[in-house]
Amino acid sequence: MVVAETRVVPEAQQQVQLSFAPVVQAVSPSVVNVYATRIEQRSASPFANDPFFSRFFGDQFQTRPRESRSLGSGVIVDAGGVILTNSHVINGATDIRIALNDGREFAVDLVVEDQQTDLAVLRVRDANGTDFPAITFANSDDLLVGDLVLAIGNPFGVGQTVTSGIVSALARTGVEASDYEFFIQTDAAINPGNSGGALVDMRGNLVGINTAIYSQTGGSVGIGFAIPANMARLVAEAGVSGGEIVRPWFGAKMQAVTADIAVSMGMAAPHGAMITEVAPDGPAERAGFRSGDVILSVDGLRVDDPSAFNFRLATRPIGQTAQLERLRGGATETISFPLEAVPSAAAEAVASISGNTRFAGVTVRQLDPALSEAKGLPYDASGVIVTAIEPGSAAEAMGLRVDDLILALNDAEIGTASRFAEIASQRARTWQIILQRNGRVTRSIVSG
Repeated sequence: MVVAETRVVPEAQQQVQLSFAPVVQAVSPSVVNVYATRIEQRSASPFANDPFFSRFFGDQFQTRPRESRSLGSGVIVDAGGVILTNSHVINGATDIRIALNDGREFAVDLVVEDQQTDLAVLRVRDANGTDFPAITFANSDDLLVGDLVLAIGNPFGVGQTVTSGIVSALARTGVEASDYEFFIQTDAAINPGNSGGALVDMRGNLVGINTAIYSQTGGSVGIGFAIPANMARLVAEAGVSGGEIVRPWFGAKMQAVTADIAVSMGMAAPHGAMITEVAPDGPAERAGFRSGDVILSVDGLRVDDPSAFNFRLATRPIGQTAQLERLRGGATETISFPLEAVPSAAAEAVASISGNTRFAGVTVRQLDPALSEAKGLPYDASGVIVTAIEPGSAAEAMGLRVDDLILALNDAEIGTASRFAEIASQRARTWQIILQRNGRVTRSIVSG
């Protein structure tokens, strides 16, 4: 059982008049402005795609590259010049710069972009021995609803701004399309430009990365969301070390415990993540889990739903053991669960096509239980999935996209990468392709 430390509520007018200034002065040097430049293709005229105008005026109305800029915020997490921000702040940028609160500017390189968490890590390109003011991470699991917090960032580009509020809720889901939804909700004002900025506690420690708002106007209405520091720390550490982000794989699909399920299982109240399907020979199966089991906690921390379980497990380090509280048949027990990484694809499970073929430029990988789970497919799904397409390649011109699941070519079922390579490398006058895209199976015929 985790015992919370005592919080103090103001009891006198003098206490109410206390200032946040010491916290702000300590933390604000660690929060930076992030400027991202992108090159976008924009049409020079609304008639650009009109065949009539194209015939008489040529390509003068065609799309032309145009530079656009966006801004956000970031947090220095290492004295060597490593900055944590949101992935959506810098996604697709061709040039990224940061500005410290004292006015100094630095060019930065993108080190890690983790779209699963909407986080990214930047590193100052030419630090020249500069010692940057790094923030200290807090343990976000210690947060309680009602705790005071400060949000620091660059809203609307007006410059560094501090707002105050409380933790309004914890473990919020359904906020944005990320794989690990477990947001801190706060009423501290967060506006466009605050993304990637710091949410800090009264000790000046980072408890979250400001990420999203709920708003019908585009401005703050007192409902903002931050990625908890315990998740942000893992991404930051990968950026500091120059390594990749490796998370544990459980190997099972889950659903929330409804009120009816709770009654049927003799639970006092519905909570937990109920296993609905187990990956063959995956970590969960090897640890003895099966369909119908309910996981109630991870290392003593309560699990309310599958999102909470995924978050808790993802913040545990590979190679260690997590203690999972399991409910089965009305009895609870604690299972020591070894934390294993998602298995890497074997060399024979990947195929890249080159040469004089319509599929040149595509890379595919055959499905396995871990990949099927990640793509939302059944564990026993067959086929090969497109993992990469070279720009300007024949495969791109044919219309293939990343995450297309190729099921058959010219009536030949595709179950392995080697089988795909064998058929796709051939010459054919026409190709009949059956693939699954966004959950829909389609059949198309293209010339060879």
